[in-house]
Formats: sequence, structure tokens, C-alpha cells
Amino acid sequence: MMKTMHYTRRKNGGARAFTLMEMILVLGIIAMLLGVGSYFMVNVLGDAEEGKAHADIQALNASLIRYKTKARIYPTTEQGLDALVTRPTTGPEPAGWKPLMKEKGIIDPWGQKYQYRYPGKFNPESYDIFSLGLDGKEGTSDDIGNW
Repeated sequence: MMKTMHYTRRKNGGARAFTLMEMILVLGIIAMLLGVGSYFMVNVLGDAEEGKAHADIQALNASLIRYKTKARIYPTTEQGLDALVTRPTTGPEPAGWKPLMKEKGIIDPWGQKYQYRYPGKFNPESYDIFSLGLDGKEGTSDDIGNW
């Protein structure tokens, strides 16, 4: 003998579906999760920009050491980091020079040029390389440098 299965149907004859209240609740939970996730992602993106700035400064530091090895001097503040790309025409002119970077006006993650100072304020025996950070102002807490 074979048993037959009985399906329960709603009074109006339709199959059971989500109610409007259940849909609103699910959408509210999803929106809350997206909001919390984006809040934490802002900090991650800020950390990534700071990490890139630190890496760029290390790369510029290595290029400046190579520059001094070839030219026997560091570029002056006026010559700046552009001396790594194009031969300086103002004194003191480097003894032996070759381009060490491809791009002129090396830009930080916030769209500003990296700053260079020789002799440095924080490194008086050598130079300072730094980014002005998110606010674009020197001397604030978001500055990132080689000190």
C-alpha cells in the first residue's frame, strides 16, 4: 500500500512566501553589516596609503644613496628629488650622474609631491624625505618621513 503525501496549502490557495516584514528585516541586517564593514575598511585603506608612503620613502632613500655614490654629493634642497630623474643644472653639479628614476615629481598616495630637504631638519647629517600626509600640511601628526 502506497502512502500519499499531503501538502498544506494556505487558505487563499497560494504557497507560503516571505512576508514584507521578513524582507525588511533581512535587508536591514544586510545594510547594517555593510555599514560596519565599510567603517572598518576605511582604516584598512588608510593603513595601505601609509604603507605605500613608507615603501616609497625607502625606495627614494635607496636612490639617493645610489645618487651620492655616483655624484659624490646629495642633491641640494633646491635641486630636490628631481635630481634623481634629470641632471641638475644648478650648482653644485654632480660629478658622475645618471637617471635613477623614471618619473619626475614623485607623488605620494595623497597626490602631493614628496618633500626633500638637505641638510635635514630631523636628520642634520643627511637629508629628510617626507610626505605631508592626508592634510597636505607640514609639521602635523600625519606627516610620514625617514626620521
